Amino acid sequence: MTRSPKRVIVAVNPSASFGRHREVGPATVAALTGAGHEVVLLQEANFELLRRETEHAVQRGTDALVVVGGDGMVSLAVNIVAGTGVPFGIVAAGTGNDLARGLGLPVEDPGAAVDAMLEALDREPRTIDAGLIRRGDSAAVWFAGVVSAGFDALVNERANRMTRPRGPSRYTIALVRELATFRPRTYTMTIDGVRREQKAMLVAVANGSSIGGGMRIVPHADLADGRLDVFIVHPLSRARLIAVFPKVFRGEHTEHPAVEFVSAQRVTLEADDVPAYADGERVGALPIEIEVVPGALRVFA
Repeated sequence: MTRSPKRVIVAVNPSASFGRHREVGPATVAALTGAGHEVVLLQEANFELLRRETEHAVQRGTDALVVVGGDGMVSLAVNIVAGTGVPFGIVAAGTGNDLARGLGLPVEDPGAAVDAMLEALDREPRTIDAGLIRRGDSAAVWFAGVVSAGFDALVNERANRMTRPRGPSRYTIALVRELATFRPRTYTMTIDGVRREQKAMLVAVANGSSIGGGMRIVPHADLADGRLDVFIVHPLSRARLIAVFPKVFRGEHTEHPAVEFVSAQRVTLEADDVPAYADGERVGALPIEIEVVPGALRVFA
């Protein structure tokens, strides 16, 4: 029996990782129930319905929200609990799992992820920052990991349209296909009030360290330092970009002459025909304004 039984909402994405881990949701509920927690299971027919039902359930009151899935489910949780004080936990069972990876949670073993979440519920939640995106008259969007806007966003967009292969290698294949037609974009960036215009292959604004299932674009990122890291890849030939990307997975690209990092609290990105993605979910076309909100999230990790 756990030391402090909690009322826990469990939101499950049965399509996470293309449905390869459908057993993880029931296993999570069984583990929580067995530990003495009161569990409310939410598993709906589509993502939008799940988001709505989860939001309503949290508004009715809960001690914790646990999401089962990948970064899409993290995005769902963050956009419901940011700034509310309600803590959330992650059972990583998706394709990318980048925030779980950044928090040091198991990402390759769903059983271990369930065990880690169960243990974390008995500890004080960790407080981390979140980012807030504003885009015209659209509703603001929260994120915990990374906003991508450029080559990486276009790769993400292509990967999301693919149904094969069922795993992180989708991003690699999408990358190769996108590279065939990609050209650098012209960006106008305002970073903490300083305006600059330049061409770039890729621009990302990071609270966390990785995207795309482990591409460590900002290996030094700190989830709780009250700062964001702007990651810029200046124009490169296709051959040189291909050569750089394997280093990104290992976090060994930071000294490359085409790579630039800028620490910031507020960033505005403008460019023509460039989409933005936050925690792997489409936000919409630029321009967007991004700011860090220190301590906006409490997470079991």
